[in-house]
Amino acid sequence: MTESVTTLAPLAETTDWWRQAAVYQIYPRSFADGNGDGIGDLRGIISRVPYLLQLGIEAVWLSPFYPSALADGGYDVDDFRDVDPKIGTLEQFDEMVAALHGVGIKLIVDIVPNHSSDRHAWFREALESPKGSNARARYIFRDGKGERGELPPADWTSIFGGPAWTQVPDGQWYLHSFATEQPDFDWKHPEVREDFLRTLRFWSDRGVDGFRVDVAHGLAKDLGDVLPSKAELKAMPKADGTHPLWDRDEVHEIYAEWRAVFDEYTPARTAVAEAWVETPERRAKYASPTGLGQAFNFDLMDADFDATHFRDIVTDNLAQSAVTGSSTTWVFSNHDGVRHATRYGLAPRAGRPGKQGADWVLAGGPADEIAAELGLRRARAATLFELALPGSAYLYQGEELGLHEVAEIPDERRQDPAFWRTTPETRGHDGLGRDGCRVPLPWTRTGSSFGFGTGGAHLPQPAWFADSSVEAEDGVAGSTLELYREALRLRRELQGAETLTWNEELSGGDVLAFTRPGGWLSITNFGDEPVALPDGELLVMSADPVDDTDGTALLPGATTAWLRRGEA
Repeated sequence: MTESVTTLAPLAETTDWWRQAAVYQIYPRSFADGNGDGIGDLRGIISRVPYLLQLGIEAVWLSPFYPSALADGGYDVDDFRDVDPKIGTLEQFDEMVAALHGVGIKLIVDIVPNHSSDRHAWFREALESPKGSNARARYIFRDGKGERGELPPADWTSIFGGPAWTQVPDGQWYLHSFATEQPDFDWKHPEVREDFLRTLRFWSDRGVDGFRVDVAHGLAKDLGDVLPSKAELKAMPKADGTHPLWDRDEVHEIYAEWRAVFDEYTPARTAVAEAWVETPERRAKYASPTGLGQAFNFDLMDADFDATHFRDIVTDNLAQSAVTGSSTTWVFSNHDGVRHATRYGLAPRAGRPGKQGADWVLAGGPADEIAAELGLRRARAATLFELALPGSAYLYQGEELGLHEVAEIPDERRQDPAFWRTTPETRGHDGLGRDGCRVPLPWTRTGSSFGFGTGGAHLPQPAWFADSSVEAEDGVAGSTLELYREALRLRRELQGAETLTWNEELSGGDVLAFTRPGGWLSITNFGDEPVALPDGELLVMSADPVDDTDGTALLPGATTAWLRRGEA
């Protein structure tokens, strides 16, 4: 593997560095293993900082690294102000921050405020304390129904399947919107609010530049003595800020307090919300400059590879960001979804329920149902389209290698609670969980874990990882890794104001083109047949051009190209 790195111009030290940053998500347990125990760690991340620098990203988003029993991949947090011993130490965290900052890369960390783990000191105290105690008031405890309270307070189902209420030994029940091991906090309790402000300062003081807020729409809840049934809950509107569980207006009072903490620092700390809401107007509230400042849109993750869909999504989201004054976000893959190289190799979603690609994973990943090469070709084109857009681009580890979803994981090796809390009959279009996108990365062609570490890997890696490894792609013209490196280098060089102009002359049918300030143009052919390549200096293309009969270069199907065409 080549160790030399290309030095990029440092990101300007401004308060709005995040607005158009390329952010690389690291799922720490699956990125790089520094001690050979099969689990990725901070030492592994530190060792790969030169790789991140050469890739050309501006920031790292680090998924949870806190002490955890891994009931939900680290999103069940035992202590919000420490590092899991299996991943490292606080001293190693500081070393990682210094290494990233030393090469001009910012750091965003995950924060999980909706719930703790059931091993958290507060929850252990709650179990040891009586009904009505202050310790229990930090969480959501209720008496059960039935003559002896033997029935749950409500018939609600958790996000991961199964009941949303679990009984404790003295008969009371606690709410967990996700896994049983993830009890929900009661954010009406002042100690909960104050403790998270302390957590924000703790990591900000250690040099963290921003926070990705997990389940940002779930903190504020309004649960009276009489709880609605599951059917009643489902029928309640979710777009007016009054739903008992999700996206309540009061949640923004919490984030106003967070903003005051962020603004104590220079530059101010940033945040991006994971907020699953019903309307663009609701999402805009999270992106308010008096709140978190930015919110994810996952629209492209749900879209088919289609010119009309992509244009509508971009137009709508740029309009939303103009209203809030924030910048929009773009994402095709992350730790919760089927990788986009796989999604684009399957039949179009076309309104089918569930997550795109999940039913293919559920079926065991049959090779005859996926056009893998076409999926990767489309994924490369989609990513080049994304990187040309104004706003922040969020990239998920391994997509720069063109990795597909790993479907062939034995049941006994799976870790996702979404798998273990459901049955084959109830999995349906939710698939087998999210383990297939969390398989440890391949760094070398050979080795017990393809260079992930000196030992094995906590999730099984398929044999085909060898040809998709960093070693196999590094320095190879036309590889997906080199495409990402070149596109990210150019993106930093070309980036201007947060605007685009649709090129109506070139757009139409399966073709979508737009120009950015400075006169550079992105054009994507979403179809199968080649189309004319516009005049201009070709900067980068996601696939090799083809020649017309007269020798004229054409833009192939499922391909994006960037061209410089003069000032605009």
